[in-house]
Amino acid sequence: MKACAHCKLQYPSDSATCFLCGRALEEMQDPLVGVTLAGRYVIDRPIGEGGMATVYAAHHRLVDRPCAIKVMSERFAKSEVIRERFRREAKAAQKLAHPNIIEIFDQGETPEGSLYLVMELLRGVTLAHVVERGKMTLSRTLPIALQIARALARAHDLEVIHRDLKPENIFLSEGHEGGDWVKILDFGIARSMQDTRLTGAGEVFGTPEYMAPERISSIDAGPSADLYSLGVILYEMLSGQLPFDASDVAAFFIKHLKEAPKPLRERVSGVPEPLEKLVMELLEKEPKDRPVDAHRVHADLLAVALALGVRAPREVLNEVSPSRGPPKTLPPIAIDQWAHRTAVFDRMLKTAYPAGEAALGEKLVEVKKLVREIAELRARAMEQQRTLEAIESRGREIRERFGHAVDALGLDASRARDDLKATQALADGVRAEADVPRQKLVEMMPEMLRWEGRSALSVPYRELAEAYREAAKWIERWADGHDAVKASEVQVAARRGEVDDIEFQIKELRAALAKHEEQLEREEADRQRSVGDLGRRADELEKRLVEVSTEFCAPLRRLSALEPLFVELEAGAAA
Repeated sequence: MKACAHCKLQYPSDSATCFLCGRALEEMQDPLVGVTLAGRYVIDRPIGEGGMATVYAAHHRLVDRPCAIKVMSERFAKSEVIRERFRREAKAAQKLAHPNIIEIFDQGETPEGSLYLVMELLRGVTLAHVVERGKMTLSRTLPIALQIARALARAHDLEVIHRDLKPENIFLSEGHEGGDWVKILDFGIARSMQDTRLTGAGEVFGTPEYMAPERISSIDAGPSADLYSLGVILYEMLSGQLPFDASDVAAFFIKHLKEAPKPLRERVSGVPEPLEKLVMELLEKEPKDRPVDAHRVHADLLAVALALGVRAPREVLNEVSPSRGPPKTLPPIAIDQWAHRTAVFDRMLKTAYPAGEAALGEKLVEVKKLVREIAELRARAMEQQRTLEAIESRGREIRERFGHAVDALGLDASRARDDLKATQALADGVRAEADVPRQKLVEMMPEMLRWEGRSALSVPYRELAEAYREAAKWIERWADGHDAVKASEVQVAARRGEVDDIEFQIKELRAALAKHEEQLEREEADRQRSVGDLGRRADELEKRLVEVSTEFCAPLRRLSALEPLFVELEAGAAA
């Protein structure tokens, strides 16, 4: 494909000049720039490239709204595992519907077979860009960490584990009240605990510097693995250094598995003790020794922020992405500019051939017919798009409503898990204490048996009586301890019952949300198909319109009397 850098029109590869301005056309460096996907999304320019995909700035042509499109690299297009990760990223992020998680609007496949995701267009930098400059202040670290914890709490409550949390996947843009607004990106290797397993045995995916020990040794790592990654990120933000330094992947794995990180306050001064305690708990090797969940992490971070007088970012409800925005009318370029061009074409033909010219007249009739047909198709597509927008808006409202309900239950579950953890710790202490008299009896048995053997029930040794009396005391203590263990087990069972009850309610909410998602997906798919079909047909007609306009203008460009009209055409294109 070729394009006119001035008029922004695309032409077939055999074209030489732009019919509007007469400039030489240029080969497009990136074959996707200018391409329309699904009849709706026009790719504008590349803005980022990763290992598996390129991200482009784009816009929705019907509602003239900005967006970003992540397109899988062609070399991965045939890998079903990677394709499944793309699909998973879309489904995971869409159902989470949280203001601190990037919103994904749509997904599809390019004509060449590469998958793409359409998401909100973000402006700012990643956290990686910030931490590269060194340690961050508490006043900046805490609000960022609070937002990450909120996002993880929503994801984990809906049974989605990110599995590759790192500074590169945390985007910072400017918030409504100043400060950083966090968006967690790239759920490409996220795992929903309701999904069929994707990762094969022996496969490890993620970033070694931020990977939890259980992620190295097991593919079934749970939500606590994300909390470990958050601990690494917090350590790096506060100290400017990773908790572990290694020269290769294997060395990182060994350190995550076996080496204790250096205490944070030995690396950097000024970190409050409660914050250091939290970070070091997050970095515990065993998941059971970390905070019970992301809600607990958020509560601890909030307590530190309040104690320091650091303003916590408010939890924005019904946050609307700029990439969503209010629906607009059909952009003028689709109709108004071509209406203006056909009017200029009319004047060109009358000026050049007052008596008429049959071949060019036929071209002009075809141009006008194509403009009308395109306008009709775009208008029909716009009607379908408005219906689709209403369905999507309803879907967001449903996701937000369920999300807030899950958040409320998640907080209750977090408190119940904390109570269960504390009760279990007490029960373990009671059990350990109750085992002391039993061990004492075990130690006393040889002495009792020795005196029993000497007496043979024929001589009443006082030492045997003393041994029996001492044993009786320990048996009493053992019995008391045994009763205390049973009582503590009852308390643990009660606490576990509370956790199970709340988690059952959350599970029911997740099931109801999944049911709504299925219904919405069916409704959206029908409208998306309709909008896409109309858009693709309009694109085909637009290509023909450009070809016919080029054929119309080519013989007229040689006439000097028409030069002012060509200038007018070009001015309209620039506008």
